[in-house]
Amino acid sequence: MRVKDTLNLGKTKFKMRGNLPVKELERQQEWDANQLYEQRQKLNEGKPTFVLHDGPPYANGDIHMGHALNKITKDLIVRYKSMSGYRAPYVPGWDTHGLPIEQQLKNAGYDRKQMDTNAFRKLCHDYALKQVDRQRAEFKRLGVTGDWDHPYLTLQPEYEAAEIRVFGKMAAQGLIYKGLKPVIWSWSSESALAEAEIEYHDVESPSAFFAEKVLDGKGVLDEPDTYMIVWTTTPWTIPASEGVTIAPDFEYSVVQHDDDPNRYVLATELLQKDAELFGWKNVQTIKTVPGRALDRITALHPFDENKQLVTMLGDFVTADAGTGMVHTAPGYGEDDYLIGKQYGLPIFAPVDNKGYLTKAAGPDFAGVFYEDANQVALDKLKQQGQLIHYMPYKHSYPFDWRTKKPVIYRATPQWFASVDQIRDQILAAIETVTFRPSWGKQRLYNMIRDRGDWVISRQRVWGVPLPIFYAEDKTPIMTPETINHVADLIAKHGSDIWFEKSAQELLPAGFTSPHSPNGHFTKETDIMDVWFDSGSSHQGVLAQRPELSYPADLYLEGSDQYRGWFNSSLITSVAFAKQAPYRQLVSEGFTLDGQGHKMSKSLGNTVAPADVIKQMGADIVRLWVTSVDTDSDVRVSMENFKKVSDGYKKIRNTIRYLLANTSDFEPDEDAVSYEQLNPVDQFIMIKLNQLITEVRTAYDQYDFMTVNKKLFQFITGDLSAFYLDFAKDILYIDSANSQRRRSMQTVLYQSLVVLTKLLTPIIPHTTEEIWQFLAEPASYVQLTEMPTAEHFTNEEECLAQFDEFLKLRKAVLKAMENARNDKVIGKPSEAKLILYLTEADQQALSNLKIDVAQILMVSQLVIKPVVSANEDVTSFGDRLAIEVQHADGETCERCRLIKTDVGSDPDYPDFCARCAKIVRSSYPETAQQGFDE
Repeated sequence: MRVKDTLNLGKTKFKMRGNLPVKELERQQEWDANQLYEQRQKLNEGKPTFVLHDGPPYANGDIHMGHALNKITKDLIVRYKSMSGYRAPYVPGWDTHGLPIEQQLKNAGYDRKQMDTNAFRKLCHDYALKQVDRQRAEFKRLGVTGDWDHPYLTLQPEYEAAEIRVFGKMAAQGLIYKGLKPVIWSWSSESALAEAEIEYHDVESPSAFFAEKVLDGKGVLDEPDTYMIVWTTTPWTIPASEGVTIAPDFEYSVVQHDDDPNRYVLATELLQKDAELFGWKNVQTIKTVPGRALDRITALHPFDENKQLVTMLGDFVTADAGTGMVHTAPGYGEDDYLIGKQYGLPIFAPVDNKGYLTKAAGPDFAGVFYEDANQVALDKLKQQGQLIHYMPYKHSYPFDWRTKKPVIYRATPQWFASVDQIRDQILAAIETVTFRPSWGKQRLYNMIRDRGDWVISRQRVWGVPLPIFYAEDKTPIMTPETINHVADLIAKHGSDIWFEKSAQELLPAGFTSPHSPNGHFTKETDIMDVWFDSGSSHQGVLAQRPELSYPADLYLEGSDQYRGWFNSSLITSVAFAKQAPYRQLVSEGFTLDGQGHKMSKSLGNTVAPADVIKQMGADIVRLWVTSVDTDSDVRVSMENFKKVSDGYKKIRNTIRYLLANTSDFEPDEDAVSYEQLNPVDQFIMIKLNQLITEVRTAYDQYDFMTVNKKLFQFITGDLSAFYLDFAKDILYIDSANSQRRRSMQTVLYQSLVVLTKLLTPIIPHTTEEIWQFLAEPASYVQLTEMPTAEHFTNEEECLAQFDEFLKLRKAVLKAMENARNDKVIGKPSEAKLILYLTEADQQALSNLKIDVAQILMVSQLVIKPVVSANEDVTSFGDRLAIEVQHADGETCERCRLIKTDVGSDPDYPDFCARCAKIVRSSYPETAQQGFDE
């Protein structure tokens, strides 16, 4: 027989296999059965608390890749913190109220307007719970750990009650009021919307230039037949016009053109451009006047001869387009509203909930859908000879993000939360928060600085009621007594009670009001904005759950939440407790398709997490999350996941090699102390501890891309491309208990333990599989602590020495590649390497105390002075030259190196002297027996 491998290099039980889609499910079931999350929480009792508060995803439909990115990122943090000396509970949550659920039931054939409100709410409730169960299973399949059996839901009575109390405290401070002002109105949803519920699309609107006759020129525009040329992109709102806004700092020209006897007024800066647009010839300027001089001039409404319009000075007028004279309808826009309020104009918005103009708009417009009313207005202006010009105008316009239909701005009576009264406090609270990316601070600051008061009422039924009563004279009643009583009722019975009981039954016993002498009361029918729902979670969850804390250490969501949950949570928290609800705020970009487009089911460009998991496993999705820059938008494609899967295989194959070559290593018995390690082993041990520091620093900074990069650099660079490259000659050839082998195994085993722990937040299914083959006391790696970096007295010197050696090795590899190309050698083991070095470099190489030939993986090594190198030798500067020859001798059948002493031991004629000595000492019974070929 022939003995080629006389060592047992793997335990028979070691069968680390792939098949993640199947194995992960089995492992997750095991984790659930053994209550690993609960075990981890118990282990961490008494440690400092770190709370990542989950922003609630909406309970509707399967999760998408944005959900996966978000939840996995949170899980990376929670798992890392739990293994790093913190008690880090994770309570997942869901947003369960609002329009999308009502819309789903409408699509299923339920008409809420024809149903009993409570029956419809029950359908909404049941639908939401089914969606929660559906998404919970999908999140758990991603390997996300947490208290999945006790999530928070915004429909839970205790949560709703806490939200009511937040409202009550804001009301007590005078921050809640009812007002008639323009709000974003979704005619497709028949409800007011918050800014966070809209998205923008490019649209084409009818841009109209029309003439309004001056009535009272205030001594400035007193010439007869003078007309202001007014501009609008919403002709349908002209029936509600109350004035014209001009820029106080613009100069305006009074002009005539051609044979037209009329005089026209428009901004001087825009005159030439507009004259060309209108087709005017022979334009003559009669005079110019400053904008300020035109204040409060009156003009005739184009559609109502009994109505006068007033000119106003406003800073929102620009010279980008138009005429410098802007049609103003205070009932249809925020800028219009604010300036109209300043000038005491009425707030008039003759359009109904569904977007149809009412009789108040005039007989020509009554019952006309607002988009169709554009043409009605244009036709009417043209018939009257007042339409100067019309053209399409492309611009960005807001849409309802649920129905994907355009919205309008419409003045309706709504309930508002005042931002203005506490704006300075909110801005001050932002200064206490740490942001990643850092630009998030300015973004949130600007949004708070510029936002108007928050419309919190919604004309829907599936949600938390506004706890407001009305007296007989319509006075709203929202006292601490009434609100706290309602909160107590909701805590006990849920918000359904508001819709089931009368106002009298919901008020405190014996409640009276001077505004209701007969004791009759009614209740508000609007519900709370869902952003008020989720924005109250700091009280509904953080302040209520004993395992959590308020404020939270971290909020982490997509960058759209600067105007959504980050925003609403901040406002309500400052209003309620004078502090931000979070100490740190991290945002992530959006997930896009491979071409950078927004993913949409209708476009067919989505990549579902479930599809990736089914093909490759959840650990591939998790590893992908750490491979992308989440500070920006992230492109997603199956090709990306295939590349990540290839990277995963490199990790897995390296781990398999480490496991196979430490299978006969018992750390308690075989480990070698650092001081006794061979120099190259010390070098890798130092690099391993550097890795611990770098990876843990990156984890602490939520820089998971750097975590990924550093781990791959160590695994594929320091280990695979260097250390493990020459390890076979020690691990496979040296005797089992040799010092060199045990020294290397010590480093390999420590690398296994460290890598397994550092990788656990990322690929926990894989690391638990690895852990079962390690001789460590903990049953699960998830129940261990993150490794702590060690420092060694010689580390600086060792790193410097090996940095120089690796430069030499790089040159050697290049020379060997040239020799292969020239057919001098085939494999490195066929080489005789001649190094020409300076005396200093020879000494440095000697000081390393390493087997240079073994590490460079050559059969023979000769070192000569660099001055002796002739011209045929490849030079690498003044200090180094390299010559590669084919090695002399025969190939040893055991170590596969070419040696001149093969057969020197007659008992082992096919072995070199080294191998013969090892086999003789390890297996003395084989001597003199011979070997079959």
